[in-house]
Amino acid sequence: MNEALIRSLTPSVLGVLVRRGADFAAAEDAVQDALVEAVRVWSADPPRDPKGWLVTVAWRRFLDATRADAARRRREDLVDEEPPPGPTPAVDDTLQLYFLCAHPSLTPSSAVALTLRAVGGLTTRQIAQAYLVPEATMAQRISRAKRTVSGVRFDQPGDVATVLHVLYLVFNEGYFGDVDLAAEAIRLTRQLAAAIDHPEVAGLLALMLLHHARRAARRAADGSLVPLAEQDRGRWDTALIAEGVGILQAALARDRLGEFQAQAAIAALHADAPTAGETDWVQIVEWYDELALLTDSPIVRLNRAVAVGEADGPRAGLAALAALDDALPRYTAVAAYLHERDGNAATAARLYAEAARRAANLAERDHLTRQAARLNALRN
Repeated sequence: MNEALIRSLTPSVLGVLVRRGADFAAAEDAVQDALVEAVRVWSADPPRDPKGWLVTVAWRRFLDATRADAARRRREDLVDEEPPPGPTPAVDDTLQLYFLCAHPSLTPSSAVALTLRAVGGLTTRQIAQAYLVPEATMAQRISRAKRTVSGVRFDQPGDVATVLHVLYLVFNEGYFGDVDLAAEAIRLTRQLAAAIDHPEVAGLLALMLLHHARRAARRAADGSLVPLAEQDRGRWDTALIAEGVGILQAALARDRLGEFQAQAAIAALHADAPTAGETDWVQIVEWYDELALLTDSPIVRLNRAVAVGEADGPRAGLAALAALDDALPRYTAVAAYLHERDGNAATAARLYAEAARRAANLAERDHLTRQAARLNALRN
């Protein structure tokens, strides 16, 4: 069974059910049932038309659930509407579904959470980590969003800003995990950029391209993480960098600065440096100042502290860090790095080990553990 194929077909199958009259919550449940069935039977008997198979099974599951709750006459009508088996036209409904999930009846945060879960394929745990909230809190938020949109008409799609934040979070999850997920986010953002003349859409696309250009250099042959300063810049995709910089320059020229353009400008400065030592950290700090004004995000201020440490020295970075909440993700790892830069190996080793225990994924934990071990070995 090809799980990547199933994931890529899920939004399109969901779109077919919604267009045929299923309300979103019921359609999502039906598609999930169909995916479970695919996992069970495809390994032994893969279908010739995977999408058609999923549409047929999902629609039947939707009809079964509807029959249990609806009147006899309505049940009979729905049976007549069942699509015939066979090949299904290839229609990409994914971007449309992103807009439909960003429904005006939902708050932006709920719309993002619902889309990430229903269309983006992220788990509740992954979404909770992205929003820095407990998993149980995010599960409740998603459940409330489903109840809110259950039965409503999807003739008022949500706004571009909400869709952009969903695409950004999907890309982030893919960039640090599944390659296909990041590539899918870029594909959809390209579609959106072609359909809408909006500087922040361009800013997001530039940001994705500039980050994706470095992907091949982010891991060593053994799978371990390679920090930006240690990456082989010869492995960066120069074509993607050039495209991203061109898109960013055109967006910035419109003088309608937004958070994605500011982030892309920071990524472009990293991409423009021939070596880590030639990075223009002073200008990066200035862009982080702009970004902090736009978002007031604690994560932005955490990253700014690193940039300050590079531009003005580690003690200046530690002073900027001291103003932040030490419960922030990666706070301890940043503190460890700045203390190491300041020559305090004992404190840095201790903090690296503590950060490893708090790491959100195995690759990050292994990297931080190795940093702690390296400093401890130097001290012994």
